[in-house]
Amino acid sequence: MGIRTERGFERRRTDMVSRQLRRRGIADEAVLRAMGLVPRHAFVPASQVSAAYEDCALPIGHGATISQPYVVALMTEALRPEPGLRVLEVGTGSGYQAAVLAACGVTVFSIERIAALHDRAARALDGAWFADVRLRLGDGGRGWPEESPFDRIMVTAAAPAVPEALMEQLAEGGILVAPVGDEWLQIIRVSTKTGHGTQVAELEGVRFVPLIEEPE
Repeated sequence: MGIRTERGFERRRTDMVSRQLRRRGIADEAVLRAMGLVPRHAFVPASQVSAAYEDCALPIGHGATISQPYVVALMTEALRPEPGLRVLEVGTGSGYQAAVLAACGVTVFSIERIAALHDRAARALDGAWFADVRLRLGDGGRGWPEESPFDRIMVTAAAPAVPEALMEQLAEGGILVAPVGDEWLQIIRVSTKTGHGTQVAELEGVRFVPLIEEPE
């Protein structure tokens, strides 16, 4: 793409941050900076590039979507990313959420069960200079046990409850953010693991594709 086109995308990202994120209450400057840095248009199919910075989710094929920018920012802010933390993402999808997390300075381990999405995300992350995100093809519900424990876990697919394997791989003091509910009604749940149990807070209602776990 030409310099003029890239400058146009930069202006649209700036507008996205100010109109869609700041005005709706996203306040973490590191998250806002990451959202303004990552080129969302690089993570959508060519047919969706013109809509890349609109305030909505977009289809990326295989029944999956790239989440609405506000939802990405909301869940990232709830995760409280800090440079140097190790973060597991369940559901790589387009790779956009992983890129936003990496732009916040964390080390990202991301799992995707659909090979075509896994491969496309790898190319998109490489092309957007986020090739250091570690990707894995497999069942995200089982986590990445050999790399655990994780300081943070982000789940980008919905389930009636957070898989026990993921909570087991969360470090004490760690935070897990996930949409929890059925196909029609889900809410973003923030779980903080303490030495005395798990503290849970709930944010907004959302609509994510289901988390599919492979049978043992």
